Amino acid sequence: MSSFHPSSSPRRQPTKARGLRRPKDVDPDSERIHIPVSQAMVDCGVYCEGQRLPGKFTHAAALTRVHELEAEGRSAFVWIGLHEPDEQQMQAVADVFGLDGLAVEDAVHAHQRPKLERYDDMLFLVLKTVTYVDHDSVAKAREIVETGEIMIFVGNDYVVTVRHGEHGGLAGVRKRLEASPDSLCLGPYSVMHAIADQVVDAYLAVTELIETDIDAMEEDIFSPQARTDIENIYLLKREVVELRRAISPLATDLQSIGTDHDDLVNPEIRRYMRDVLDHTIKASDRIASYDELLSSLVQAALGKVAMQQNVDMRKISAWVAIAAVPTALAGIYGMNFDSMPELRWDFGYPMVLLLMTSVCVLLYRNFRRNNWL
Repeated sequence: MSSFHPSSSPRRQPTKARGLRRPKDVDPDSERIHIPVSQAMVDCGVYCEGQRLPGKFTHAAALTRVHELEAEGRSAFVWIGLHEPDEQQMQAVADVFGLDGLAVEDAVHAHQRPKLERYDDMLFLVLKTVTYVDHDSVAKAREIVETGEIMIFVGNDYVVTVRHGEHGGLAGVRKRLEASPDSLCLGPYSVMHAIADQVVDAYLAVTELIETDIDAMEEDIFSPQARTDIENIYLLKREVVELRRAISPLATDLQSIGTDHDDLVNPEIRRYMRDVLDHTIKASDRIASYDELLSSLVQAALGKVAMQQNVDMRKISAWVAIAAVPTALAGIYGMNFDSMPELRWDFGYPMVLLLMTSVCVLLYRNFRRNNWL
């Protein structure tokens, strides 16, 4: 299984010649190019009472607009989506929304385990995204499941999502929410639920597809004539272990939403999150059963390979025994002694060949009768 690689900060750009002025977007102190947040921003929307306000906003302008609406007594929040931001881009967003520095560092560097953390009145949720890589067969596949990450910062009037990886886009989630004003009226945590629901549904879909691969592998192992390649089982085992690491830790954290953070999450969202939790547990149980099944298949495959080796060794031993007869006779008559039985008889040579052939045929028939050949 291959994983994604988060984008790193831009490399230092050397000045090409003396006397050239530095570009305006280069910090003289750090010598690092400042790439604007808009380069990593996928979308930024302001939502007021279940409806998205028209127009385009920067992250700072969007939050300012939300505060203006709240001052008028209206319920509003901003949802900004980022894709693989670098440190400077993420820090610029963090400064505007007041995000915790530790969570911001996790969002930039990725490779985090699934978790839910609370920072004052903000929740930080890390989800592992998974997608199934199409392949003709496990034997020809280099990877079966590709993983990514989504980090979600949720506050009273904002949602910041940071996505790593080429899959797991949230455009569909945003479109469905915008078509459901009642859900958006529940506030920023409705976005967290919608994203978690999509990610967990992907877990169930991927586990069903992997089950097809496991069934095919199981059929191959228990087919008498098929050759078993244990490396294919290890490939599936590795992918299942990766899925287990992505799914299993999430169940405990999702459960804490309804017990430890009820002051932030309203009862309706907590009820929705319990459904997501049920699906997570279901996917986790599937992965656990797959893991146990693959362990059993490894043992079965090892037994089958050992049996195949025994059969091969019996065949080799049988042929060696057959070949030993002419070798022994040829070795005896190749000693070049003057006095040997039938050495000067005209029919001695044909009789020795006939004896070799007869013994070899007799041995061959006995080995075939005993299923050694």
